Amino acid sequence: MARIYAEGIATGYATFEKNTPTFEACRFVVAENNNILGWAALSPVSSRCVYGGVAEVSVYSAKEHFGKGVGKMLMQHLIPESEKIGLWTLQSGIFPENEASIALHKKVGFRYIGKRERVGQLDGVWKDNLLFERRSKTVGVN
Repeated sequence: MARIYAEGIATGYATFEKNTPTFEACRFVVAENNNILGWAALSPVSSRCVYGGVAEVSVYSAKEHFGKGVGKMLMQHLIPESEKIGLWTLQSGIFPENEASIALHKKVGFRYIGKRERVGQLDGVWKDNLLFERRSKTVGVN
């Protein structure tokens, strides 16, 4: 997982992070012959109880497996699992350059909700972040 995350860091359009974090929060991996092809995680968006059903999605695929459905497989597993634990909204912040991630999120039911302009710097360059969300059709509906 650390290798895949480091590949994402190296692209310059997957994360603001510069160092590979620990992976206690990782929830799901796709593996083949003990080789991790990709991983996905859910992180709380806030410690405030009102946002207890909202999580941020992180999804990463190994560079050699881009375009082979690993991300879609992860999302198709992550979404129903998130609903099982009571999450009603999944959010993602995606760099505009990351067209593959944007397409993946749209494909699995996320919708574009806005843009945070110049939200942070990466290597001294201000970056925008496109915001996507997916509302559950089964959790948090009345």
